[in-house]
Amino acid sequence: MKLSEFDYKLPKKLIAIEPSVDRSKAKLLVLNRQTGSLEDDYFFNLGLRLRSGDILVLNDTKVIPARLIGRCKDREFEVLLVKQIDESSWECWVKPGKRAIVNSIFTFGPRLKGKLLKRKNEIFVFEFNLNGKELFSEIKKTGQVPIPPYILKARKDLHKAEYSSKDIYNYQTIFAQKNGSVAAPTAGLHFDRSLLEQLSKNGIQIEKVTLHVSLGTFQPVNTDEIEDFRIHSEYFDLNEDTAKRLNQAKNEGRRIIAVGTTSVRVLESAAKVDSNELVAKAGETSIYVYPGYKFKFIDGMITNFHLPKSSLLLLVSAFAGKSEIRQAYDYAIQNNYRFYSYGDGMLIL
Repeated sequence: MKLSEFDYKLPKKLIAIEPSVDRSKAKLLVLNRQTGSLEDDYFFNLGLRLRSGDILVLNDTKVIPARLIGRCKDREFEVLLVKQIDESSWECWVKPGKRAIVNSIFTFGPRLKGKLLKRKNEIFVFEFNLNGKELFSEIKKTGQVPIPPYILKARKDLHKAEYSSKDIYNYQTIFAQKNGSVAAPTAGLHFDRSLLEQLSKNGIQIEKVTLHVSLGTFQPVNTDEIEDFRIHSEYFDLNEDTAKRLNQAKNEGRRIIAVGTTSVRVLESAAKVDSNELVAKAGETSIYVYPGYKFKFIDGMITNFHLPKSSLLLLVSAFAGKSEIRQAYDYAIQNNYRFYSYGDGMLIL
């Protein structure tokens, strides 16, 4: 299948450069997979779209300030942490990459330094002089929120500041707990405490899994044929108690609704091949979902509107149907939905 079949043109005005003033006041497009019907709504009405006994599965990963500005031999570099290797080492992207020399020492702050150990194509491996909690503490002091490049570009085109002090709060879900992501699981950004409380009162069960967003989520698909693409792995964790509760709900016929493509990837990675059952797991997943994939566990999905030709767009197309997603995106563009990380949401049931 050609990657070009998953392209679309988006007016620049529909790229959301800031989130909704109130998280749950974002628009919500509801897509029925069986009928292909589309309905307009708002995120704060999510409880009216679900039923008592439904399960919402959230990703509790926490975005770290992964954009570091460093100096090496009187030159400034931008180093983006993309995936943790161990307590002191990370895979990174570097700008300007051509100027970065292996075995050089980069200074990021009074206490934080990193040695460039090696590089392979666009991936650079740094070993820092700190580790564990001490390293995360220093990253928090010196780093910036890794706002997606298309948001920065859109802000710049509008002559606005690229970075906002509000991004520290805006680009983080309210249920984020575990440090490790370099991009937000954006479908979760629409939830506020009031909405979560309302959902619980309505009998909606909330469960949490972890997937640390790195290259596997936002790397561009770079092959003409989607089947030829290989996705980077990302760390995920589904603990035994959560797996047990989800399996019980599934056996009782209750709907499992994943919040975001990252939660989808956790559940589908942990599902047995030959049954609708999860196995508790922690480790790396390089699951790549595109049209033709047979879903094993989820019954619904909450997601944002994704970039053209992205693995995320391929995943939602696999779940809802290629033509149905194309129709939904065309409708969203015609009706001024806001796109991408800070944009509006979609409920697919």
